[in-house]
Amino acid sequence: MQPPAPPIAAPPSKLEAAVARFSARYASLVLVAMLLLLHVATVRGVADIWARALLVAHLGLLLLWQPFLRGQQRVTLPQAAAIGLVAIAVMLSLNWWLLAFWTVVLAGLVGGKVYQHHAPWQRRRYLVVFVYLLALLAVVILPEVAPNREITPEVRGYAEYGLPVLLALIAFFPAEEAHGEAHELIDFFYSLFMMLLLGLTVLGSFTLMTLGRKSYLLALTETVFILAGTLLLVGLAWSPRAGFAGLNVFVSRYLFSIGLPFERWLHFLAELSLQQRRPEVFLAEGVAALVRLPWISGVRWRASSGAGEVGERTEHAVDGGTPELALTLYSPHRVSATLQWHLMLLGQLLGEFYLAKLREQELQEGAYLQAVHETGARLTHEVKNLLQSLNVLAAVSAAEDGSDSPRLQAFLRRELPVIVRRLAETLDKLRRPEADAERSMALDRWWGAAQARYADPSIAFDASRPLTNALIPVGLFDSVLENLLQNSLAKKEANPALRIRVALS
Repeated sequence: MQPPAPPIAAPPSKLEAAVARFSARYASLVLVAMLLLLHVATVRGVADIWARALLVAHLGLLLLWQPFLRGQQRVTLPQAAAIGLVAIAVMLSLNWWLLAFWTVVLAGLVGGKVYQHHAPWQRRRYLVVFVYLLALLAVVILPEVAPNREITPEVRGYAEYGLPVLLALIAFFPAEEAHGEAHELIDFFYSLFMMLLLGLTVLGSFTLMTLGRKSYLLALTETVFILAGTLLLVGLAWSPRAGFAGLNVFVSRYLFSIGLPFERWLHFLAELSLQQRRPEVFLAEGVAALVRLPWISGVRWRASSGAGEVGERTEHAVDGGTPELALTLYSPHRVSATLQWHLMLLGQLLGEFYLAKLREQELQEGAYLQAVHETGARLTHEVKNLLQSLNVLAAVSAAEDGSDSPRLQAFLRRELPVIVRRLAETLDKLRRPEADAERSMALDRWWGAAQARYADPSIAFDASRPLTNALIPVGLFDSVLENLLQNSLAKKEANPALRIRVALS
């Protein structure tokens, strides 16, 4: 029996599609209309019934412009109920304090967009909106709740008819191009910072007006300069120019260390990698070191060499490691996003070091096999030369009629020690292929030993040229000389008149 197919989402209606296209293409116009409704409602006053209706329309345009959700997203029933409750609350309980709070919130949202990495014209557009909201708050809204109202009707009239000029400037900026969801993102940290800063400015101004018996403009000016000086000092302490570390270094170190310095773990893995050559031993000790950390209660791992588990399992698990080493880290506490990223980084470091140990072992095995192969090829050639020498001895012994021939005895006394020595060197190389050290000898000494070893009337050594005492590899020269002489002697058996002459140049 097949499971029922999932319900197919209904396509958006024509009205929804038109609203979506309008909000995406004419975002600047939506923003201007939203601010214009706010401006008209503020100018008319909170007691006017039409001002409250305009604020409800302002909230509707805000749903199209807001940077939290898609403007073309379909509103569910709970969301519609929440929007309706907000609209009713605005209609029934609108006052200047609520309007001031709402303006601060809008200024915070717009201020967060000013710090986004947009095009210059986009930053200027949001900066104009931010300046407009600040002017509306300082000139029109705050004087209505200030203890001493000092804004004259002339100044208020200039603000009522002059501030919409800023809104007209916004409409002339280029339309914002849609790039997925990038244009809808907002920096919540900067937005919250701007909201708190504006709230501190408002409350600080009213505090100075109440306690210091100061005028509204003087208190607002002093509060702004005090906050500006404080921010300047914090900025200098955060990133000083004198060459020493500022507060950002300590804050970053605290946020990213979480009680476990990254350098300490890296230093431990480097030392363990130098002490342990075998990958499985390195992995076992590295996993045991992870369990000793305060934020980890157990580790489960799986690699090509096997699997295992150390410590205790908890409900707070973090998966990490590398494709060669799968790790599951268990924490006794609830794992936050920063701690999860930190634990994954520790596991990935252990996996990378383990992979390096595996590659090091493969390189060592490959180098050993290559040394055995190369040494075996050379030793095979040397054994072949020894076999040829033994064949020569056997041929000379068979050619001599009497076993007590002085010529045969002298020949055996010369050749047998050389064959025994070369055979011992070959066996030593076979036992230790990595220590293939070639024995060296002076050239003149080797030439003299070769003449004594091959003292045969049919072989003539040409010693007319002076020889140097340069060091030569004995095994190589002996092998070449024996091959050449064996081939020459084989040809001499077929042609007895052939003369053999050996010369070195």
